[in-house]
Amino acid sequence: MKEIRLHGRGGQGVVKASQIVVRAAVAGGKNGQFIPFFGVERKGSPVFGYLRISEEEIRRKMQVYEPEILVIMDDSLVGLPATYAGLKDGGLVVVNSVKTPEELQIPKNAGQVAIVDATGIAEELIGRNIPNTAMLGAFEKASGLVNEEFLFAEIEKAFGAVNRQAAERAYEETKIITL
Repeated sequence: MKEIRLHGRGGQGVVKASQIVVRAAVAGGKNGQFIPFFGVERKGSPVFGYLRISEEEIRRKMQVYEPEILVIMDDSLVGLPATYAGLKDGGLVVVNSVKTPEELQIPKNAGQVAIVDATGIAEELIGRNIPNTAMLGAFEKASGLVNEEFLFAEIEKAFGAVNRQAAERAYEETKIITL
């Protein structure tokens, strides 16, 4: 079982992105679970989502305290103490940024970081700073947890062809760095 924590801000599509990953996992024959967490529910406030993807039945029904994968949809969140809390040794960090791993203060216990300018892709293709679908492309390239065709199909079903294009472009443009 892989445990994933998503960090973003209200309005960036953390909840919908998490739902899409679960649907794609299930379409590919895996089990998926999403647990949203909301603090102050307003646009721009920090939002978390917890995901589990497994070949086996998922019995655990609680927050993810020690994720193997972090997905950070807004690089302004990298300075918050909670962002990297509990990341397992050798974990994967997928971040929406144009900064370097050093500038992002990626923790030393991370094994890999995947960086993509999801905001730039979203603004260019969609016309708005909603990076969730582009980040899903980066997440899939870096993790390989769900079948990319199932993921892209779920994105298109939920948001249309242009969002699928954003995910596919991010998939191609994501840089993966082993630390």
